[in-house]
Amino acid sequence: MPSAELLKYNKKNLQVPANVRSANSDVLDASIQDAQAWSSLVALDNNATLVPLSGIGAAFKRLEDFVLGSIALILLLPVMVIISIAVKLDSTGPALFCQPRSGRNREIIKVYKFRTMFQNGSQEFRQAQKDDPRITRVGAFLRKTSLDELPQLINVIQGSMSLVGPRPHPLKLDDEFKYVIPALNSRYCVKPGITGWAQINGFRGETRRVGDMVSRIEHDRHYIRHWSLWMDFKILVLTVFKGWTHKNAY
Repeated sequence: MPSAELLKYNKKNLQVPANVRSANSDVLDASIQDAQAWSSLVALDNNATLVPLSGIGAAFKRLEDFVLGSIALILLLPVMVIISIAVKLDSTGPALFCQPRSGRNREIIKVYKFRTMFQNGSQEFRQAQKDDPRITRVGAFLRKTSLDELPQLINVIQGSMSLVGPRPHPLKLDDEFKYVIPALNSRYCVKPGITGWAQINGFRGETRRVGDMVSRIEHDRHYIRHWSLWMDFKILVLTVFKGWTHKNAY
């Protein structure tokens, strides 16, 4: 893999435009096992300061989360009850489950989700793939429509998550990519969200290549830099109208 090409890619992508589309996936298409050998070449600009929300901005965002999150939970509670029954009837196991994820400042939080996979007792982490045999029939629908994320409204009301923010990654996924992309940690200066700037721009689902994760992180960093209540409102509206279904949702 020519280092000149990687350096050229890195220089080009230190900026974080709103319409980022990670280019040259062939350059970045390398296995995670080989990543440590060339991590410094594909690192985002980790020295760029991302200022977390504080003061009145943080207060307004918390108010937004609590008020809108509470309203959404009340309105969607009947839907969540129906989903819970469907999950229980479809396969053996609980309707809900908790999974440890990375929260603000990399604090470990418990994220609630509807169960979408068969229970097999395996603790091995594997990202969900298209036509994954582990996914139940009801689970496939929930994942396609992102309805499996609705229980995270509880996290929002509790204060461990926001309605809008970088999506919380599984701990194992962060461990795999942190050597490749040192700037990954910068996305955790704010609370993770149920939806985000990356998701409404199509960066969701499985992240098999370094380029996929780089694009996602670039969008997360753009959101943190340019946060406003209006931006949150825009993301929430776009999530409702186009963000619940996507070809990468499975």
